[in-house]
Amino acid sequence: MRPAPTWLKRTLLAGCTLLVLWQGWYLGWVLWWKWADPEVTHFMTLRLEALQEKKPKAVLKHTWVPYARVSVHLKRAVIASEDDKFIDHDGFDWEGIQKAIEKNQRRGKIVAGGSTISQQLAKNLFLSASKTPWRKVQEAIITLMIEMIWDKRRILEVYLNVVEWGEGLFGAEAAARRYFGVSATGLSAEQGARLAVMLPAPRRFEKNPWSGYLDARTFSVMDRMKYSEIP
Repeated sequence: MRPAPTWLKRTLLAGCTLLVLWQGWYLGWVLWWKWADPEVTHFMTLRLEALQEKKPKAVLKHTWVPYARVSVHLKRAVIASEDDKFIDHDGFDWEGIQKAIEKNQRRGKIVAGGSTISQQLAKNLFLSASKTPWRKVQEAIITLMIEMIWDKRRILEVYLNVVEWGEGLFGAEAAARRYFGVSATGLSAEQGARLAVMLPAPRRFEKNPWSGYLDARTFSVMDRMKYSEIP
C-alpha cells in the first residue's frame, strides 16, 4: 500500500490545526464568560443587523441583571417550560431528544428540537439559528465546554440575560419592563410563567402575549413550577 502523498498529509495537518485553534477560540470565550458578563452575543448581532436593514437607527433593548435580582418565579418557570431536568443533566436531555426525533418523524418535518437550556445558550452565544448538521455538532461541543467550566447557576444567569424575548428585546430585565412595567426582580408567578412560554417563538408571541393559547400554556407551567429545582 502506497503511503499518502506529502501534500495530503500537510493539508490534513493544517486542517486539524485550524480546527483545534477554532475550538480553542470558543473555549477562551467560555472561560472568560465564567466571570465576565457577555455584553453582546452572536445571535444579538445577527438580530441587530436584520433590524438595521429595515431601520438603520434600530438598537437592541438589553440590560444585564445579576442572578440574585431575577425573580425566583421566572427561574422556576423557565426551567419548568424549557428544561425540567436542567439541574440533573450534563447538558443534554437524551430522553427529550429521542421524543423530539419521534415527533419529527411523525410530522414529517422538524417541529421539535429537544434542546436543553445549556444547548440553547451555546447557540445564542456563538452560533446562528440554522439547523445544519455542522452547526448542531458545534453546538454540542460548546455545550460540553459550558457544562464542564460553568456551574448551573452561572448557566441559568447568562441564559436569562441573553435570551430573546421579542423583536430586538433580550434578557429578563428588558422583557419584564416591556410586557409588565416591572423589573425582573418584581415578576410574579403568572408573569414569570407567561414570559417563559413565549421563549420558543418570542417574535411571534409578542404580537399577542395574552392570547388564549398562551393563557393555557401559562397556567400549565404555573402548575409545574412548584416542582422546578433551581440552582
